[in-house]
Amino acid sequence: MTEVAMTVPERNAAVLAELKSLRERVPRLTGSVVASSDGLLIEHDLPPHIEPAGMAALAAAQLSLSFRLASTAHGGGFNEVVVHGTEGQVVIYAAGYTALTVLAGPEVNVGRLHLESRPVARAIAEHLAAANISGNNQGKHTK
Repeated sequence: MTEVAMTVPERNAAVLAELKSLRERVPRLTGSVVASSDGLLIEHDLPPHIEPAGMAALAAAQLSLSFRLASTAHGGGFNEVVVHGTEGQVVIYAAGYTALTVLAGPEVNVGRLHLESRPVARAIAEHLAAANISGNNQGKHTK
């Protein structure tokens, strides 16, 4: 019988630092996750009772639906969607080709949440773009 090695994605220190800093700055923020547009987990700062890969898949599905709704209704792009639940808020921000999903309690100041999260989404998009460029250039020689 052959054992199959499970590969764990490499942690992205810069993105994780952005998520942890966001949680420290926003009272009532309970967690966050960054996912690719196809639902792959990139990084997370979630409480133990939430499964990160599952949340990443849900966020990607909502991102896709929201983008389609915005483009169909107005012909434009998508920036964010807010889901007000009875036990809290879920906000999904476009972050380049990824999504930043933020979870917060029902008492969160949504204005403050947006004020702090929007720049984090932009910073995450920049970190991931830089990492992608760096990764594509590894092992290549330039003249």
